[in-house]
Amino acid sequence: MRVTPVPFDPALSAVLDAMPRGEQSEPSPESIGVIRDSAAFIPLPTVADVVGDRAIDVEERTVPGPAGAPDLDITVLRPRRRKAPVPGLYNIHGGGMISGHRHQDTPRLADLVEELGVVAVNVEYRLAPENPDPAPVEDCYAGVRWMSGNAAELGVDPRRIVVMGGSAGGGLSAGVALMARDRGAPFLAGQLLLCPMLDDGNTTVSSHQYDGSGTWQRAMNLLAWQALLGEKAGDPTADVSAYAAPARASDLSGLPPAFVEAGSAELFRDEDVDYASRIWAAGGQAELHIWQGAFHGFDVFAPDHEVTRAALSARLSWLRRVLGL
Repeated sequence: MRVTPVPFDPALSAVLDAMPRGEQSEPSPESIGVIRDSAAFIPLPTVADVVGDRAIDVEERTVPGPAGAPDLDITVLRPRRRKAPVPGLYNIHGGGMISGHRHQDTPRLADLVEELGVVAVNVEYRLAPENPDPAPVEDCYAGVRWMSGNAAELGVDPRRIVVMGGSAGGGLSAGVALMARDRGAPFLAGQLLLCPMLDDGNTTVSSHQYDGSGTWQRAMNLLAWQALLGEKAGDPTADVSAYAAPARASDLSGLPPAFVEAGSAELFRDEDVDYASRIWAAGGQAELHIWQGAFHGFDVFAPDHEVTRAALSARLSWLRRVLGL
């Protein structure tokens, strides 16, 4: 498919140009370990460094995973001055389901805990290909079940929990919301889906537009889905769970309100727009933001850009409304 990509915002394009690239090679299953190691090029501050002298208490815990699976490591961030119970945020990190670590999202969560006075739980889940579907999404579901079941101890209102995440974390959040609906628990007040990875098909226009440009490119996306789903990835006739690839869900009714965000200049744009549109078509609630000229993960790589300030403001507004703050 020959396509012309949507151009990057000039200031964001300069951010991309300044990123260290190193040697570029075609992603392959053998390169996943290298990809994980090279993630160190993005400095990962400790939780203590992120929190600093803010009035936030941090607790590292281990909680039960899915039946027959290892326990889960989680980080709990609590505002020090709060009148319990308060709303809760359950966060799932990105990384294509093949890389990443929960602490990469600590800066985002600490800001939300401080701004909104909520409790955040940040989960570590098993990664593909060593742990293919359904391991990642089942881990994430087990974590939010634990959070809801232990809401009183955490000081959380179990009727005001939002599941959230970016990229793969957004896709897993959507999968967890589908699971919670189908399994009847836990109750979720909303799903905050930031540039979510939803569609293993890779047939949309935007999935072709960023083949060789941007922060998350087509070849990497294909590799990630293959790591998670194996030979089933991209096969429309294959029996692929909608919990793994939420774009495959035939029924998007009865879901918690969704906030869906993406850049206009990233490969997930079209599948994210389609997901929000299908929620509306099913009579559900979705708020959709497509940020002009923004690449995948723009808020992380360009925190001082005007589009990032607008995006953060929109997220806060939605969270306040859906959580009754």
